[in-house]
Amino acid sequence: MSQDSDKMKALVAFKKRLEERLEKLDAETKEFQAMLDTVNTILLEKGFKRGDLKQVPPPPPPAPKEKAPPAPAAEIPVVVVAPEKPAAQPPVAKEAKPVQESESVIPLKTLDDEPLAIIYVDKQSMHVLPDERKNFSVNTPPFSHFLVERVLAKMQEKDNELVRMGQLTPDKMFAYNILREGDLIREIVIRNVDEERLKELKSSIRWTLEKMFEKIKG
Repeated sequence: MSQDSDKMKALVAFKKRLEERLEKLDAETKEFQAMLDTVNTILLEKGFKRGDLKQVPPPPPPAPKEKAPPAPAAEIPVVVVAPEKPAAQPPVAKEAKPVQESESVIPLKTLDDEPLAIIYVDKQSMHVLPDERKNFSVNTPPFSHFLVERVLAKMQEKDNELVRMGQLTPDKMFAYNILREGDLIREIVIRNVDEERLKELKSSIRWTLEKMFEKIKG
């Protein structure tokens, strides 16, 4: 009887492991299917242009500050001075390292594993595709106040200043577009993203969408 009892316990434990493994495989299958559906959507969007999407242009670059007119030179006595060393050239901004992944898909989820968006990375550009079932709106905080004004616009302003100082070429400048249907966010296109900014953007976008989702499901 003891041997039969031990066999039963072993079979029950084995059955439990099989059930847990099946649940895990089922969850992985659903996740891969969601990623596959997203990739198919991206391919369709790249092949067919959606005419009902409105582009929200980025804010205009800040106007350069006017320089005050030089003060009239005062008369000074003639003195003999040693020749001055040539002025040091302003430091040139280091060229941003391109994103290592030539092409990848990054899912964004809440801590409860709730899908928020898919990030599609291609060289130095990234496309953020929010989960359409969530109906994320540009009017839902903290999208405009935090993500747009404090993250995206600040990065653009910094590169505008580098371009003005001649330390960055305009074609390498950070830029973004928000594609939407009415007030609903359909895609955020961000160009000239290096590795450092990619990490910051992933974190900021995930946090923003998670806070927006909490307000929507309220």
